[in-house]
Amino acid sequence: MDVLSSRIIIRPSDPASSRRFYRDLLGLAIYREFGPPEDPGMVFFMGQSLLEISGQSDSPATSAITLWLQVRDVDGEHERLARAGAEISRPPLVEPWGLREMWIKDPDGTAIVLVEVPEGHPLRRDTRSL
Repeated sequence: MDVLSSRIIIRPSDPASSRRFYRDLLGLAIYREFGPPEDPGMVFFMGQSLLEISGQSDSPATSAITLWLQVRDVDGEHERLARAGAEISRPPLVEPWGLREMWIKDPDGTAIVLVEVPEGHPLRRDTRSL
Protein backbone atom coordinates (compact mmCIF):
# COMPACT_ATOMS: atom_id res chain seq x y z
CA MET A 1 0.00 0.00 0.00
CA ASP A 2 1.32 3.43 -0.95
CA VAL A 3 -0.51 5.87 1.37
CA LEU A 4 -0.40 9.40 -0.03
CA SER A 5 -2.50 11.18 2.57
CA SER A 6 -4.54 10.35 5.65
CA ARG A 7 -6.86 11.93 8.17
CA ILE A 8 -8.99 11.14 11.18
CA ILE A 9 -12.71 11.74 10.65
CA ILE A 10 -15.05 12.59 13.54
CA ARG A 11 -18.81 12.65 13.08
CA PRO A 12 -19.95 14.79 16.04
CA SER A 13 -23.42 14.91 17.57
CA ASP A 14 -23.31 18.73 17.44
CA PRO A 15 -21.17 19.78 14.46
CA ALA A 16 -21.23 23.52 15.22
CA SER A 17 -20.07 22.92 18.80
CA SER A 18 -17.28 20.62 17.64
CA ARG A 19 -16.13 23.07 14.96
CA ARG A 20 -15.93 25.82 17.61
CA PHE A 21 -14.06 23.49 19.99
CA TYR A 22 -11.36 22.46 17.51
CA ARG A 23 -11.12 25.82 15.69
CA ASP A 24 -11.62 28.35 18.48
CA LEU A 25 -10.81 26.59 21.77
CA LEU A 26 -7.92 24.37 20.65
CA GLY A 27 -6.93 26.83 17.93
CA LEU A 28 -6.25 24.27 15.21
CA ALA A 29 -5.61 25.85 11.82
CA ILE A 30 -8.11 25.08 9.06
CA TYR A 31 -6.75 23.14 6.09
CA ARG A 32 -10.01 23.34 4.12
CA GLU A 33 -13.76 23.76 4.39
CA PHE A 34 -16.33 22.05 2.19
CA GLY A 35 -20.08 21.69 1.86
CA PRO A 36 -22.76 24.25 2.59
CA PRO A 37 -21.51 27.52 4.15
CA GLU A 38 -24.13 27.34 6.92
CA ASP A 39 -22.93 23.87 8.04
CA PRO A 40 -19.51 23.19 6.50
CA GLY A 41 -17.28 20.22 7.00
CA MET A 42 -13.86 21.32 8.22
CA VAL A 43 -10.46 19.72 7.96
CA PHE A 44 -7.87 20.91 10.47
CA PHE A 45 -4.11 20.67 10.53
CA MET A 46 -3.08 18.51 13.47
CA GLY A 47 0.72 18.44 13.32
CA GLN A 48 1.61 15.78 10.76
CA SER A 49 -2.02 14.63 10.59
CA LEU A 50 -5.35 16.03 9.51
CA LEU A 51 -8.60 15.97 11.48
CA GLU A 52 -11.92 16.20 9.66
CA ILE A 53 -15.10 17.29 11.46
CA SER A 54 -18.03 16.57 9.18
CA GLY A 55 -21.47 15.04 9.11
CA GLN A 56 -23.41 14.27 12.25
CA SER A 57 -23.81 11.25 14.50
CA ASP A 58 -26.68 10.19 16.72
CA SER A 59 -24.46 7.86 18.74
CA PRO A 60 -22.05 8.92 21.50
CA ALA A 61 -18.30 9.10 21.02
CA THR A 62 -16.41 5.87 21.44
CA SER A 63 -13.86 5.48 24.21
CA ALA A 64 -11.75 3.45 21.77
CA ILE A 65 -10.45 6.65 20.13
CA THR A 66 -7.95 9.04 21.67
CA LEU A 67 -6.33 11.97 19.87
CA TRP A 68 -2.64 12.48 20.77
CA LEU A 69 -1.40 16.05 20.31
CA GLN A 70 2.18 17.01 21.07
CA VAL A 71 2.45 20.60 22.29
CA ARG A 72 5.41 22.79 23.26
CA ASP A 73 4.10 23.82 26.70
CA VAL A 74 1.52 21.56 28.32
CA ASP A 75 1.30 23.75 31.46
CA GLY A 76 0.61 26.83 29.34
CA GLU A 77 -2.08 24.93 27.43
CA HIS A 78 -3.58 23.75 30.73
CA GLU A 79 -3.90 27.33 31.97
CA ARG A 80 -5.30 28.58 28.65
CA LEU A 81 -7.81 25.75 28.25
CA ALA A 82 -8.96 25.92 31.89
CA ARG A 83 -9.64 29.66 31.50
CA ALA A 84 -11.56 28.94 28.28
CA GLY A 85 -13.76 26.36 30.01
CA ALA A 86 -12.45 23.17 28.41
CA GLU A 87 -13.37 19.90 30.11
CA ILE A 88 -10.09 18.86 31.68
CA SER A 89 -10.06 15.19 32.63
CA ARG A 90 -6.61 15.29 34.20
CA PRO A 91 -4.14 18.13 34.76
CA PRO A 92 -0.52 17.87 33.57
CA LEU A 93 1.55 15.11 35.19
CA VAL A 94 4.90 13.53 34.43
CA GLU A 95 4.23 9.94 33.35
CA PRO A 96 6.53 7.02 34.26
CA TRP A 97 7.80 7.09 30.65
CA GLY A 98 8.95 10.70 31.15
CA LEU A 99 6.38 12.66 29.10
CA ARG A 100 4.23 15.43 30.62
CA GLU A 101 0.62 14.69 29.73
CA MET A 102 -2.77 16.23 30.39
CA TRP A 103 -6.15 14.94 29.26
CA ILE A 104 -9.18 16.84 27.97
CA LYS A 105 -12.43 15.91 26.22
CA ASP A 106 -14.13 17.38 23.16
CA PRO A 107 -17.87 18.22 23.23
CA ASP A 108 -18.79 14.57 22.45
CA GLY A 109 -16.42 13.15 25.06
CA THR A 110 -13.62 12.13 22.69
CA ALA A 111 -10.44 11.87 24.75
CA ILE A 112 -7.55 14.13 23.79
CA VAL A 113 -4.13 13.83 25.39
CA LEU A 114 -1.83 16.85 25.19
CA VAL A 115 1.80 15.77 25.47
CA GLU A 116 4.99 17.72 26.10
CA VAL A 117 8.33 16.04 25.48
CA PRO A 118 10.65 17.46 28.17
CA GLU A 119 14.26 18.47 27.56
CA GLY A 120 16.57 15.47 27.84
CA HIS A 121 13.84 12.92 26.99
CA PRO A 122 14.98 10.21 24.52
CA LEU A 123 12.43 11.43 21.97
CA ARG A 124 14.39 14.70 21.75
CA ARG A 125 17.81 13.10 21.33
CA ASP A 126 19.42 13.02 17.94
CA THR A 127 20.86 9.51 17.76
CA ARG A 128 22.31 9.91 14.25
CA SER A 129 25.76 10.77 15.63
CA LEU A 130 25.85 7.89 18.13
